[in-house]
Amino acid sequence: SKQWYQRRVRGVEIPLCLECIDWAKSEKRTFLTQALEGRLILLYHSVGQYSEALATVNRVLKILKKMDDKHLLMEIQLSESKVYHTLRNIPKARAALTSARTTANSIYVPPKLQAALDMQSGILHAEEKDFKTAFSYFYEAFEGYDSIESVHALKGLKYMLLCKIMLGAPEEVQSLLTGKMGLKYSGRGIDAMQAIADAGKKRDIAIFNQTISKYEAELQKDGVIESHLKALYDTLLEKNLVRIIEPYSRVQLSHVAETIALPYEVVERKLSQIILDKKFSGILDQRSGVLIVFDASEEDQTYTYALETISHMGKVVDALFKKAQKLS
Repeated sequence: SKQWYQRRVRGVEIPLCLECIDWAKSEKRTFLTQALEGRLILLYHSVGQYSEALATVNRVLKILKKMDDKHLLMEIQLSESKVYHTLRNIPKARAALTSARTTANSIYVPPKLQAALDMQSGILHAEEKDFKTAFSYFYEAFEGYDSIESVHALKGLKYMLLCKIMLGAPEEVQSLLTGKMGLKYSGRGIDAMQAIADAGKKRDIAIFNQTISKYEAELQKDGVIESHLKALYDTLLEKNLVRIIEPYSRVQLSHVAETIALPYEVVERKLSQIILDKKFSGILDQRSGVLIVFDASEEDQTYTYALETISHMGKVVDALFKKAQKLS
């Protein structure tokens, strides 16, 4: 289990790695010391000791830039990007990845490391909702891992399927899994993504929740998939609620909650958010538990057009003023 793994890393692997680093320093094995510190960063990251991981990254980067060991420098920069991504600091994660790619351009990068770079690029593009570009990177990562028979190839394939689902094209999931690719990597992980695609295709929040419960280990223990499924859940919930309330001018919240098979409080909170986001016009009468839906009205563009006209007139006046100055 994850808890057993973390106890093992904290109790055995990290102390052992620190001991090896101390020995390498005493023996003045500089390159070995930096390689072991690179391994230590990954161990710290795997057990959630992010402060220690970043402190080690900063210390090692200074030394490696002086040593000009570009291969190890690239690995450390990639690890730094992963740590910042886990901490949800996307700008710094992207900056670290850009540095890693710049370093990689001047050296030979083995297929495994190149696949890791592509995987991280895909993850960061997905965070920015650019799922088309993310899919391309995940495909490159999948092919790289698949060529060396790495276990990470399955993760790349799952992320490819996730991109198709998030792009609103769940029907393309099945076409991706036809042939050798689907047969080679078939299992609960792929079944979970297919089930999510089916729920997305049917726009059924109940099937979605059942799938999350059934494949909890495959979906919720992967941070990347979990974060995007939360966004997908919100989108599905929003679409379902809007579809239910569309025919009404007044509707009891209890009826909406019963129809969608969700707790009253969840429905009330989500409808409040939809109204505040101006997805539809209406108000919540919390005293009587009623949603009052207003007819959609066209937004008055007079103010916008007036501002645009003033802006254009300002430009014309500026141009005439410049011409008048030239004549004088």
